[in-house]
Amino acid sequence: MRKIVYYVAVSVDGFISGPNDDISGFVQEGTGVTQYFQDLQTFDTVIMGRNTYEYGYKFGVQPGQPAYPNMKHYIFSDSVVFENPHPDVKVLNRDVAHIKALKSEPGTDIYLCGGGEFAGWLLDNQLIDVLKIKANPLIQGEGVRLFGSSSTKVKLKRIDLQEHDNSLQIVSYEIGYLK
Repeated sequence: MRKIVYYVAVSVDGFISGPNDDISGFVQEGTGVTQYFQDLQTFDTVIMGRNTYEYGYKFGVQPGQPAYPNMKHYIFSDSVVFENPHPDVKVLNRDVAHIKALKSEPGTDIYLCGGGEFAGWLLDNQLIDVLKIKANPLIQGEGVRLFGSSSTKVKLKRIDLQEHDNSLQIVSYEIGYLK
């Protein structure tokens, strides 16, 4: 069974962006960023919510086109409709059965790209297996929380720690859901 890996940049106080989707304080270059882009090449599937997908428009992603050329894209939304989507871009409604079906397909682990609310919904439904964070030396104070409005409690077991320049750390945790 494939694992869902939530691989995301986060501030020390738990925000994946500041107000108005501001990510300017996050580390933008260096060995940790290079490692992140190398790690993305190991995934063949990406899942994300509508907000995260549309955030990509600011960086040149065209509606219905893949944000990551090497991956199949699954956008979870009840409202997004694309006129002529790329064959590797599918829109699904937010349904646990869809996620479980993706996890059971052959392939690599699944990259969960951004999205605090979508990540929170996945956490609430015990569907995220690994949390891999790019821990940035930054306190945001406010913005988009790592798991949105979720209040699910989990236990984390650190499985990897990488120290990089610019005081960036990439920390991987296995998620243990509490009964």
